[in-house]
Amino acid sequence: MATTTSSTSSTSATAQIVSALGGGSGINTAQLAEQLAAAQFAPRLDQLTARNDKLTAQISSASNLRSLMTTLASSIGTLIRTGDLAVTPSISNSSVATVSKGTATGSGTYSLEVTSLANAQKLVTPAYASSTSTVGSGTLTLRFGTVSGGSFTADASRAQVDIAIPTGATLAAVAAAINNANTGVSAYVANGSAGAQIVLKGQEGAANGFQIETTPDIGGEALVDLAWTPASAGTRLKATASDASYSIDGIDYTAKSNTVNDIVPGLNMKLTATNVGNPATISFSDPSSGISTAMSDLVGALNEVVSQLNTAMDKTSGELNNDPGARALRTALTGLAGAKVMPNAAEGKPSTLADLGLKIERDGSFTLDSTRLSNTLKASPQEAGAMWTTGIFGVFATVDRIARAASSTTGISLGSSITRYTALQKSTTERRAQLTDKQEALRQQMVSRFASMDTRVSGSQSTLTFLKAQIDAWNASGRN
Repeated sequence: MATTTSSTSSTSATAQIVSALGGGSGINTAQLAEQLAAAQFAPRLDQLTARNDKLTAQISSASNLRSLMTTLASSIGTLIRTGDLAVTPSISNSSVATVSKGTATGSGTYSLEVTSLANAQKLVTPAYASSTSTVGSGTLTLRFGTVSGGSFTADASRAQVDIAIPTGATLAAVAAAINNANTGVSAYVANGSAGAQIVLKGQEGAANGFQIETTPDIGGEALVDLAWTPASAGTRLKATASDASYSIDGIDYTAKSNTVNDIVPGLNMKLTATNVGNPATISFSDPSSGISTAMSDLVGALNEVVSQLNTAMDKTSGELNNDPGARALRTALTGLAGAKVMPNAAEGKPSTLADLGLKIERDGSFTLDSTRLSNTLKASPQEAGAMWTTGIFGVFATVDRIARAASSTTGISLGSSITRYTALQKSTTERRAQLTDKQEALRQQMVSRFASMDTRVSGSQSTLTFLKAQIDAWNASGRN
């Protein structure tokens, strides 16, 4: 294309020059200079224009393929996060507990009966006039353990925490000091009808009870009012720390927290209420229908990529027919069906996209083997569902790695090709600008030379006209 364009431009410029010189009439030197300069640079400028157009097409094609892969990976991730492709638990009575998928893959049904919830200890200080009231000074000590009635059993695995209370400390300052100690006990000042009181909250679980001891400074004896032990009784203890108690399928369990993870494979729970005598049923979903639809959509999306890739890599007309990044993408797609997306899958369980029915044809296109997909879903629905995750393994991770490799600007990739083509296009544009500047410089130089020549020719023509007039006059005189 560059040779044809150059020849056409050069022929046109030459024809105009011949036309300007051919009649023997006056010459438009400005126009002649422009035409001569254009004829000089037209072949090279046309060649650079053609090169720039080709690079633009290559950048566009590579960018489109890269975008298709990125969009495909993103769509799979969104489908997994918002769809119903993995085996997930549900509960018949959502007021008793909320359930979610654990690290394993669950199956079957379970009965849940919650006897008691885990609680955190809640304790209040005596009432003061306001949050700015001073409380004495010295050391406030938190000891952790189990509170039972009027007794306290210290937890030998946890050290006591000493908190310094300076002279002049207010109720609000003590609450802040407790929070800053990061012991698991939080504190805030409540301004209730009785006055200002510090409310202290521990963590859930019987072993997270606590008592407060004080060692006042001389002159700071008022600090002892903040001390509390179970033996003190009274109304300052608002809630006792306790463990959760529940049963699954008749098996009794206790937990330090209301959040229980993987107590049975694939099940996380957050206990929220008791249901003694009225068990709730927990069951796991069947992802077969969602996976079948997702695989059909995946095959269609992959074929869209393959179609555009084949067009771009066509040996005679493709913009990327010799592009290493495009070849790398084709290689990755060719091996997609057989790639092991679940390397830790048990023997005989689905581990590749081929197990989910993905099949590659000789022309590089994909089809869905519905029979194989159906057999996999029937034999291993939980394992098939586990392949649809946003973790480091699975369908999404595999497609995402291909998309990221295609987008990378290092190594052999479409991203690297785009970077290279963009750099070449910039260089081509700069070279074209340089030639345009040289063409303009030549034109101006010719205009100057032609102007000088025109002056000399004009002078010669004046002399010739004078001599001709003289000769005509002499001849006329001789005839007389």
